Amino acid sequence: MKSLAMIPARMGSQRLKQKNLMPLRGEPLIVHAIRKCLQSQAFDEVWVNSEHDAFAEIAEREGARFHRRPEALANNVATSEDFVAEFLETHPCDLLFQVHSIAPLLTLDCLKDFVHAMQAQEVDALLSVVDEPLEAFCKGEPVNFSLERKTNSQELDQIRRICWAVTGWRRDTFLEAARAGRCATYAGRIGLFSVGRLAGHVVKTAEDLAIAEALYPLAHGALAHGAAS
Repeated sequence: MKSLAMIPARMGSQRLKQKNLMPLRGEPLIVHAIRKCLQSQAFDEVWVNSEHDAFAEIAEREGARFHRRPEALANNVATSEDFVAEFLETHPCDLLFQVHSIAPLLTLDCLKDFVHAMQAQEVDALLSVVDEPLEAFCKGEPVNFSLERKTNSQELDQIRRICWAVTGWRRDTFLEAARAGRCATYAGRIGLFSVGRLAGHVVKTAEDLAIAEALYPLAHGALAHGAAS
């Protein structure tokens, strides 16, 4: 079973400019992701997927491979489905793991556990989620509780928030859906894999980056593990 790691990294970003190159603990975010994937020894190949030469140079220096996506798949309109499908059309494999550089608190052990869970389960997509055992609203309406009575938090159905720290797809299922014009991200049998709050912390803003910097020693010292479900 051939497993590839793909780290997406476009140069443009809306809220935090060039966020994949922003320094964390003295190294760009993208470098943390590359080293984590390589150190895990869980993948047959580790790829950086970008339109920009800066990421090609980093990938080569760190010992990863580089996939140059078309410029049209690097703008704010293109979706992850677009560049994932384009990558999979080019690189044969059984399983693809998208590892986000903007989730730097995802630990090495958690990444390896996620990969092993995907390889062991009969699922077509495995999503990393953070379990939230608190009341939640969506569009002003309660999701997991009733306004008619107060429920103790331990009695609530947990909200399972997709954090995208790492995602696994079965290549054939993803491409079959993409080629048919269906949603490929959620095609087939879906599995959920719980990660801790630190692992699920995603860097979108300067504040998020500052939080990651502050919590980095805790995350990679405590080694919060995930669990498949």
